[in-house]
Amino acid sequence: MNLKVNAKLDPQFQPLALVCREMREATKENGQDVIIAVERNKGYTVTYKTRIFKDGTGHDEENFAFIERMAKALLWVAGGYKIYIAGSDVVGEKIKAAYTDGGLRDFDVHFMERVYEKPFEVIVCSLDKAPKDKSAAAPIGRHLEGCRIGFDAGGSDRKVSAVIDGESVYSEEVVWFPKINSDPDYHYQGILEAMKTAASHMPRVDAIGVSSAGVYVDNRIMVASLFLKVSDEDFDKKVKNMYLDVAKEIGENIPIEVANDGDVTALAGAMDLNDDSVLGVAMGTSEAGGYVDPQGNITGWLNELAFVPVDFCKDAMVDEWSGDYGCGVKYFSQDGVIKLAPYAGIELDEKLSPAEKLKVVQGLMKDGDERAKAIYDTIGAYFGYAIAFYTEFYDIKHVLIMGRVTSGEGGTILLERAQEVLDKEFPELSKKIKLHIPDESSRRVGQSVAAASLPELN
Repeated sequence: MNLKVNAKLDPQFQPLALVCREMREATKENGQDVIIAVERNKGYTVTYKTRIFKDGTGHDEENFAFIERMAKALLWVAGGYKIYIAGSDVVGEKIKAAYTDGGLRDFDVHFMERVYEKPFEVIVCSLDKAPKDKSAAAPIGRHLEGCRIGFDAGGSDRKVSAVIDGESVYSEEVVWFPKINSDPDYHYQGILEAMKTAASHMPRVDAIGVSSAGVYVDNRIMVASLFLKVSDEDFDKKVKNMYLDVAKEIGENIPIEVANDGDVTALAGAMDLNDDSVLGVAMGTSEAGGYVDPQGNITGWLNELAFVPVDFCKDAMVDEWSGDYGCGVKYFSQDGVIKLAPYAGIELDEKLSPAEKLKVVQGLMKDGDERAKAIYDTIGAYFGYAIAFYTEFYDIKHVLIMGRVTSGEGGTILLERAQEVLDKEFPELSKKIKLHIPDESSRRVGQSVAAASLPELN
């Protein structure tokens, strides 16, 4: 595979964006269409159409390897408990075997079953039986009228704003320790106290919007790192409906909307840019994503980019949690920096935490160390190709990058190299997509104000 911009420290990198392009080229004459669809709550469905070699022409393994990556990517982009493979029984049956208890994608099966509270299934069907796209009908976000509470639940502090007609009239940040507390009442009281404080600065409360890390379905908490220490039993009993329960204490029938913080960050960016089709990518402890669609709305998709594959190379580093190779978490997070350090000739003390290891590399970067520059250069090349891959699923005009990996000079190098990939390898995308690192002063619309705009008034 010839890359026009090499990943300096990773010569075996095989960008999935190029794999998609090559598959389309190779199957022009001798191909068959395949539709992958993923269905989640309320029958919301996202479809993706591609092409593979005709079944039985000696390319069955190649076809499966390709469709397996694309199905995995669509699953973690959109979220769901049901995958449809339409157009190839051969590939479909192999995907079905992979997504079983104890199968190749065992982690994905159990994760999605927990999120959607439904057994996972793969349906193999003909092209004419493939489901159609069905999107979440209710747009969320950008509603600024009335008296609103915006709450942003971070791992180290919680922020709340009282917002009247789009203007924040009161904001506060309070340090808290949700990740080390096993008593869900600690979380409940903290959230309730924040909302009551905001409510006290307004004549009434018309709506509540919440931004928080994790996975939310119908405003219920399905998976969230804030409740790391809470037992499964307490999680089911006291955590799942926590935001809905708190809202009832603020007032009966107040509309509430809970969204992933990545989506709310993308929404804040879109409101700041006064545009739409925004993909936000945060490179921190992991890789987090958020998306605002061409209509300017949040979609209800998972956007769990940490688990979306970006590298087709079978020898790529495996993520310890999911057990899968080539996924975003090992490319666009502190893990990505740590992974590349030895190839750059930087030895990191094993006794250091991942965050401390990142700081060492950032310190070298500040001192103008060429080895540290090579790390950010490589991540930038990864990212340029990843953006092109993300366009298989997202309509993108703007990419916002943030998170501690992108701070300082390293972020600038990363962005320059990503831009070079788009310019040289994907000129059609380069014309359309703008890359941004939002600086603090440009974030005029804060996270909690964007959160406040989530619900529509009754």
